Amino acid sequence: MILILASTSPRRYQLLTLLQIPFLMVPPQTTEKSEAAWSPPEEALCLAKRKAASLANRFPAAVLLGSDTLINLDGQKIGKPNDQADARRILGRLRGRTHEVLTGVSLLHPATGTSFEWIEAVRITMRNFSDAEAEAYAAGDEPLDKAGAYCLQGQGRSLIERLEGDYLAAVGLPLRAVAEGLRSFQVPIPVDVDTMYRERKFLNWRTYDP
Repeated sequence: MILILASTSPRRYQLLTLLQIPFLMVPPQTTEKSEAAWSPPEEALCLAKRKAASLANRFPAAVLLGSDTLINLDGQKIGKPNDQADARRILGRLRGRTHEVLTGVSLLHPATGTSFEWIEAVRITMRNFSDAEAEAYAAGDEPLDKAGAYCLQGQGRSLIERLEGDYLAAVGLPLRAVAEGLRSFQVPIPVDVDTMYRERKFLNWRTYDP
C-alpha cells in the first residue's frame, strides 16, 4: 500500500523517514487558509484533513497523510510570520509566556473511505528573552516558515525555557500517533517507536527534559 505525505515541509519529510517506511511526498492541492470560526484545535485538524483529502482523486488507492501545526496562545491562533517584522512582533507576544503547539494529523484511505484523525498538544514556555535577542533571531531566515516564528529544533532553542509533551509533534509530526494510525491501515512499522521516544536521538531532542 502506497503512503503519500501531502506536504511540502522538509521537517515533516525528515520526521516521517524515522519510521523507515517507503513513502512519497506530494504537495497538497489546497491552501492553508485560516477560518475565523474554527477554534485552534479545529483549525489544526481541519487543515490536516484538507491536505490529505486534496490528493484523494489522484491517489485513490494510497494512504494519504496530512498534517498541520499552529500556535494557540490563550485561544488565539498564530501561524507563520509574513516577514521579519511580523516575526519580531510574534516573538514579543510569546516572550515569557506559555503557549500550546497544536499538530493535527489526518490519515485517509480513499478506496475504503476509512480515516484516522489525531490532535497533539505540546506546551512550550518561552524565556523572558531580551529585545536584542528577539531582534537578532528574527533577522535570520529560520523563523520565517515556522508557526510562532521560532524553530525549537534549531537556533530557536535558545528562546525556550521548557517543553512539555511530544517533541516530535512540536517539530511537526507526532510519530507515535502516526504509527498508530498506519497500523490501523495494516501498514507495518519496522522500527520500535517507543525506543525512539526513549532514546530521543533526533536533532536536539535531548536538550529538552523527557
